[in-house]
Amino acid sequence: MTEMLLPVTSSSLLVAAKMVLGFVAALWLGARFLPGLERKGYPQPDGTHKHYKLAGMTLYFMTHIALGVATFGFGVSLTPVIRHFWSIFIVANVLAVSLSLFLFARGRRRAAPKYPHPPGNPLPLWLQDLWFGAEQNPDLFGVDLKMFLYHPSLIGVYLIIISFAYAQRDRYGVVLPQTWCLLAFWFFYLFTHYVKEEFMLSTWDILSENLGFMLVWGDLVYVPFLYSLPGWWLLGQTEPFSSWQWCGLSLFFFFALWIFREANWQKERFKQDRDTEIWGRRAETVGGRLLVSGWWGVARKINYAGEIAVYVAFALTTGTRSFYPYLLPLSLTLLLVQRAARDDKKCGAKYGELWQTYCERVRFRIFPYLY
Repeated sequence: MTEMLLPVTSSSLLVAAKMVLGFVAALWLGARFLPGLERKGYPQPDGTHKHYKLAGMTLYFMTHIALGVATFGFGVSLTPVIRHFWSIFIVANVLAVSLSLFLFARGRRRAAPKYPHPPGNPLPLWLQDLWFGAEQNPDLFGVDLKMFLYHPSLIGVYLIIISFAYAQRDRYGVVLPQTWCLLAFWFFYLFTHYVKEEFMLSTWDILSENLGFMLVWGDLVYVPFLYSLPGWWLLGQTEPFSSWQWCGLSLFFFFALWIFREANWQKERFKQDRDTEIWGRRAETVGGRLLVSGWWGVARKINYAGEIAVYVAFALTTGTRSFYPYLLPLSLTLLLVQRAARDDKKCGAKYGELWQTYCERVRFRIFPYLY
């Protein structure tokens, strides 16, 4: 694998800069000028509503069209993305730092409204503003940056995964079934994300957090480069999965994806309409507030179980010879278990005895019969 990687030089950094900046600029132009769904956001902490143009699905399919034309019309290959991987990684970090400093300086200059930082933090305020963000809803010439940064993040990791398929074909003359599985899994993962993109408007990141280095670096560096980790182990494989292996893995993935997406969509429908039907019946609640229908009657954070299983499926495309591809689902498990415990405490304080009644009804936190 390592023999494909080019060393980091001034020329490779220049090539990487053109790739990264061109990619992000193309997405920004698309988000600014291509059509998208117009949606009103949920109430912000100050009670106001923001209006969004959701162009994610448009950008997603335009990416496929552009890639198809470049590949079949002009013979373009994405293998250079892998060859310049470390240079691209460096440029992405520089971009993340630069954008964070820009937002920090602009937010403090504007004295922009922002969500309060976590209490009890001993760091000086300026450092908190740099890390958490000095502005809650920054935009750039009409493009909301918090929503926009999901696009180079998610489409970015998808293009890196596709680049591994190009590199495998260039190296061995064939793309293995397990590589096709990873590509298909990511295609449907992103398709089901963008087809209900308005769900993002109700998430904690959009509603309550500022945009600082923590989120910017996570979107531009952490997600694209860590989430594409299985591709490195697929690149060096020469033995294809058998039919039963890739079929069984595909069934596991789609079942996990169904749990993850359907659970989130059920909660979103319930937020919009308390009388909505879930699994053919009117939504059932505890105290008229806490949903116990559908997947939410199985575990209190069943969506976390589905998400972890999805990332296990990504790692399983590499087989079981190496532990390293499983670092992604492992890290996600640690993160979500800790977050679920925090959420339980917050909900206990918010709902009081009603939360205890709910927990008696829905006993498991994430994994049915395990946790």
